[in-house]
Amino acid sequence: IHKRVKFGSWSSFGVWCLGFVASIGCLGFGASSALAHHPMGGTVPATMMEGLLSGLGHPLIGIDHFLFIAGAGVLAARFERGHILPLAFVFASVFATLVRYLGADAGLGELPVAASLIVLGAMMLVSSSATPREGVIALLFLLAGTIHGHALGDAIVGAEQTPLVAYLAGLTVIQCPTGLVAWRATSWLAEHRPRVPLQKIAGAVVGVAGLAFGAMAAL
Repeated sequence: IHKRVKFGSWSSFGVWCLGFVASIGCLGFGASSALAHHPMGGTVPATMMEGLLSGLGHPLIGIDHFLFIAGAGVLAARFERGHILPLAFVFASVFATLVRYLGADAGLGELPVAASLIVLGAMMLVSSSATPREGVIALLFLLAGTIHGHALGDAIVGAEQTPLVAYLAGLTVIQCPTGLVAWRATSWLAEHRPRVPLQKIAGAVVGVAGLAFGAMAAL
């Protein structure tokens, strides 16, 4: 069984972490309906501020992206050095966004993004002893980051260099703390509230969302 990081009695911090993740999730879900999955309403960012705001908002407005990075943090709590795993996803997603901007278009669409959610949900639903090793999870997160980054890159194609750099910075700034807070909160909960089946709940939510997004993408 994988070892889990041990923490002190951080009850107030754990509650704050869970509240942070929940509030961002609600924000992303509400915004996704209002802004159609794009912070700039479909317009390519033209200034540094627009690029930054788009980078900060896209992973939240795109609830599929938010669910994956938060779910990655939840799954990462099963491992001793789990904090590295969501960071691997962020690195791959930012790099893939840059590659997409430079002209590489794999024509992936939204189905691979939905599939990544289904796989992540399935891994959270299985027992810790059945979870693949940390290195395998890291490789899967790198692959998922590439898929999500390709989708995120569509929003910045055609922009100038300044908004591009700001967009990449925004993606990094919002995704890193989201994944790390989810990891820390889940680790605290597993330590202090072990009877709460957070892994199962999160796995079910992420998996069902993946199936729903996949069905919508296939229509």
